[in-house]
Amino acid sequence: MKDVLVSRREGLGLAALAAGMTAMPALAKPPAVQFRTKIDFKDPVWTRDTYARIDADLDPAKEKCGWLKGIAYGVRENEKVRPLFGVEGFSFVRTKRLEDGSIRRMLREIVFYRDLETGRLLETWQNPYTNEAVRVVPIANDPFNFTIGEFQPEPPSYGGLNKDKPPRKPFLQDWQYGPDGTMILTTGIELMYPNALQPDKWPRESAGPMNRVSEHFIYVVKRADVENPALTHIPHIGSWSRITPWLPWMLMGQAPGSVSYFTTFATLPGGINELPADLVAAARAMGEKWLHAPTEDYGPSLSSLENYAREQKPAPVPVGWSPPQPPAAFKPKG
Repeated sequence: MKDVLVSRREGLGLAALAAGMTAMPALAKPPAVQFRTKIDFKDPVWTRDTYARIDADLDPAKEKCGWLKGIAYGVRENEKVRPLFGVEGFSFVRTKRLEDGSIRRMLREIVFYRDLETGRLLETWQNPYTNEAVRVVPIANDPFNFTIGEFQPEPPSYGGLNKDKPPRKPFLQDWQYGPDGTMILTTGIELMYPNALQPDKWPRESAGPMNRVSEHFIYVVKRADVENPALTHIPHIGSWSRITPWLPWMLMGQAPGSVSYFTTFATLPGGINELPADLVAAARAMGEKWLHAPTEDYGPSLSSLENYAREQKPAPVPVGWSPPQPPAAFKPKG
């Protein structure tokens, strides 16, 4: 009998052990996210991991909120550059690790335009080149996804319009050390590809048969953050510039000239709570999804120009209309 009897202390000990064994799966922590932190500008794996930590968050359970603000300028020959409207928007991005170690980033982004004098979000805008009130269409890209791996990412295809396929080469970026323990990353892309808004169908919206677009980014981070193995996301500030044809909703047609964006951007650790209230309200009015990152990978990934072609309709062409022209070149006397 005593062989099957246990003391109260022993019984409690066995019960605790059993309870502990039962609880172990619930208490076990998920595997830590693995990434390289030893700085090596010639290591494609370090480049992959570091860029993904800046662009997004390597923890798939987290979403990163990015914010940008600046001004868009109109550029034409024979006149000074003209500020057109303010630019402000945000994105939410999430990642997932692929079987080969690459990182798939899944993003939604939305950008609104502001009146330069009042700061209010624009629904219509008085085009100074045509003296016409036009309806403003925000940038709203869902999704804009790509894969970050050990080789240079392919240029975006924009639904198959861009067929540029550069040679495959290791993913290395333009890094340099800055002052006061900072590091600076410079990236950019130059594209020319068929326009989704062809002039025969979109005479007022199309800038021509081809799109010529250039985008450039400057990121500033702390070296200590880059080397910190506890940070799955690296906070940063930076600058985004974009040279693009006249925006389709400006209704400029094939007028000579272009638009240049100059903005600053940063990570917002507080997400929605740190965004301007009017931006959040405007995005929510377009759908709650704009306030969250995608949870699944889907496509296609299109720019605002391709989305415009899918979601908008060609504007009517007034009788006698022609694209606005820049001033005549100055001719010195004599």
